[in-house]
Order: sequence, then structure tokens, then C-alpha cells
Amino acid sequence: MKRDISKFVARCLVCQQVKAEHQVSSGLLQPVMIPEWKWDRVMMDFVLGLPLSPKIKDVIWVVVDRLTKSAHFIPVRTDYSLDRLAKLYVAEIVKLHGVPVSIISNRDPRFTSWLWKKLQEALGTKLNFNTAFHPQIDEFEGNWEKYLPLVEFAYNNSFQSSIKMASYKALYGRKCRTPLYWIELSETDSRETEEKVKVIRDYLKAASDRQKSYANLKRKDIEFQIGDKVFLKVSPWKKILPFGRKGKLSLRFIRAYEIIERIGPVAYRLALPIKVEKIHNVFHVSMLRRYHRIPHM
Repeated sequence: MKRDISKFVARCLVCQQVKAEHQVSSGLLQPVMIPEWKWDRVMMDFVLGLPLSPKIKDVIWVVVDRLTKSAHFIPVRTDYSLDRLAKLYVAEIVKLHGVPVSIISNRDPRFTSWLWKKLQEALGTKLNFNTAFHPQIDEFEGNWEKYLPLVEFAYNNSFQSSIKMASYKALYGRKCRTPLYWIELSETDSRETEEKVKVIRDYLKAASDRQKSYANLKRKDIEFQIGDKVFLKVSPWKKILPFGRKGKLSLRFIRAYEIIERIGPVAYRLALPIKVEKIHNVFHVSMLRRYHRIPHM
């Protein structure tokens, strides 16, 4: 009888949707590929919510090299057209570092637009998207744009624990000339530069392995098959909201959706109805819960 009761409770529709999670998160950490060379693979995002600067800018476009961790902070405005952003991208990034092999970004409409995709396709750059993430900054005086070049300079000359050196040194193979560093600097030959890149990649691999080992202690591996049905976790930032009950009995997971495609080791595409078509239909396994069908009596 105890076994029958356990099976019945496990298949109870309301229980599956309301039951709180007490287990470790699903999905093992999947480290991104370590780049082969400087500015081959970059990440980008927008820092939003800034006060208007004297030059009428209110957003910082952050572009980071994944190998050396060097970055460019580009002041832009919320209402900039994609055409204008594309020209800035060529002038500020491509002009200095060439065309990257890949770009990791969130699903900001500017990055998922047809024009941006076609531009990167023409340049030969692969676009990789992650979960949307928009960092917010506290209010401060509106002259932040004036000091942005100094912020970028300070960031690029700061020690990076993952590569055991400053980003500037990783990028150019030597320390940056500053008022505190006025010695004569010689050119670094290509062999020494290649050796430094190898050291940086080894440091990044070690840092990635440590991060993966630590993260996976609190995660579990889980797999679904195409055709399986899963509940979708309620998430305000994903605009997945429950209806009906409130309080302790409010739904933590909403109706079961069919899996139609596996995207990598820890993500799946779901068959969502037309009324929620604005929500991106690829979800990490931590957002899903297996649906246990009630057998017909």
C-alpha cells in the first residue's frame, strides 16, 4: 500500500506543480571553450539605468575579450539604432582587433535582430546567446562618461586572478606605461608572445576546472528525451507567471510542455503555445521538472 500511495502522490498533478524543490539544482556546469588567441572570442552586454551624461549617453556597451579579459567600455544611448551600433562595433572593436570568431551575448533585441545576425554572418562571426542578463547600477553623478576611458584603463591594468596577470600584459605581452612605470619598454618577439598566450590558456583551463568542480558539487545531471513532457518553472524574469492560487499553494511550475529538441547538454526546446510565442522557447534543465502522467484507471 505504501508503494501505491507513493506512486499516486508522485503522479498527482497539483503536487507536481506546487511541491517545493529541496534537491540540488539540475544540470552540470558546462564551461565555455577557451579561446586560442586574443580577441578571437568576445562577450558583450549593456550596462543600463545610468543617468544621462553631458553628451546625452545613458548606456555602457561592454565588450570583453574572453582570453585576456581586456575590455572596451563604449558609451551609447538607449535609443541608438542597430545601424549606428553596427558602425560603432566596426570602429571600436573590428578596427582594433579584427573580426572575432564568436560573440557571446544575452538575448537583447539588438543582438537577436535580423540585421545584427546578417552583419555577423557576413563577417564570419558565430553568435552564441545565453540567458538574458541586464546589470543595473546605482545612481551617481551624470558625468560618468567623462571618466569612462579612465575606468577602462584602470580595468585593463588590474590583476585578473583567472589569468594571473593584468589584461593589458596578457594582450600586448608587456606591462602598460603609466606614470608609475616610466622605464624603457622593448618589443616582445612573437615566440615570447605565443608562450604567454599558452600560459594564459593554461591558467584559464585551471580556473575553469576549479569552477566546474565546485559548481557540480551542488548540481545533479539530468536528461530528458524528445517527446517527454515537462513542467516549466515559474520565473518572473522569464515572464513565466502563475495564475490562480496565491501564497503557499501558488504554482511553482506551470502546465506540461513537450520537448521537441535538445540544445546542447543542458538545454531543451519546448513546444510553447502561440500565446507565449514572445518567450524564447529554449530552457536550461534547472527550469524544468519531469511530468509524471497519471495512468488511466
